[in-house]
Amino acid sequence: MPDFRVLLTNPIHRVAQARLGELVELVIAPDAQAQTFRSLAVDCDAMIVRSHLPADVFENTTRMKYVVRHGVGLDMVPVTAATAKGIAVANLPGSNTQAVVEYVLAAMFALRRNLVGINDVLRGEGWETAKPLSNDCIELAGGVLGVVGYGSIGQRLGSIAHALGMRVVAHTRRPQMVASPAVAVDLTELMRVSDVIVLACPHTEQTHHLMNAQVLSQAKASALLINVARGPVVDTPALVDALLEGRLAGAALDVHENGPLTGREPIFECPNVLLTPHLAGNTSTALSHMSQWAVDTLLALMAGQRPDNVVNPEVFG
Repeated sequence: MPDFRVLLTNPIHRVAQARLGELVELVIAPDAQAQTFRSLAVDCDAMIVRSHLPADVFENTTRMKYVVRHGVGLDMVPVTAATAKGIAVANLPGSNTQAVVEYVLAAMFALRRNLVGINDVLRGEGWETAKPLSNDCIELAGGVLGVVGYGSIGQRLGSIAHALGMRVVAHTRRPQMVASPAVAVDLTELMRVSDVIVLACPHTEQTHHLMNAQVLSQAKASALLINVARGPVVDTPALVDALLEGRLAGAALDVHENGPLTGREPIFECPNVLLTPHLAGNTSTALSHMSQWAVDTLLALMAGQRPDNVVNPEVFG
């Protein structure tokens, strides 16, 4: 269908992109500006989305039929607006679960064993200065992992943490879905008992600034906070205060309230903080898998099929 135009908000894995390009005309956005997406969407029949779309991106579209989210979170796509225009929206549930789980594990080990700090001291001050730093490190086994949001990421992480010798507690809007090895608890209890707190929940009105000053004050001073959810789930100034005042032992943040980070934000002054640019779900393995699945989903929709990963099947009538 060479007359069928597909907008890529960003390039996808080269193999999947080449496969799709043999079947349709590809339009690759030159930047991630809202006006760019609005302008290009008007003349396209479908989109594969890796960047936030403006809320009115579909306002002037007449050709648009399908939108595939290259990933899981639907906060990047105005699904209600798409549905109103009869546009089918699909996502890729669980597609980057393993990548995110491995990121969380890497962050837990790096922070608890102070690997980056010890490496820096060894390089700058020598062997004898660096070696005693391990005396303050704490093992994960015997501790408690608290997971906020117990979907596919939380469940897989819980299973691995249990195998490492950790007790697992979870806070979720559907506590009846929490099963062994995790135990469902309320947020106050999770903050009180957890040695590592992992945020893996969606960003909603209910979870906006869920980690505020009052909630953070309930955590152990020895606890770590790891955010692989969305930046606004954490009240960043409150987190900075907790870290600077020693009321939290450390944090790993892959998502941020305001990005890209410039290096001048107060969080850079905090001790024992690991900062990454929203890459927890990005590995070569995950990117290839997501891109192939996104293309498969789009081609199925183009062929008149109704894939199970369409999130608004009501548009099919």
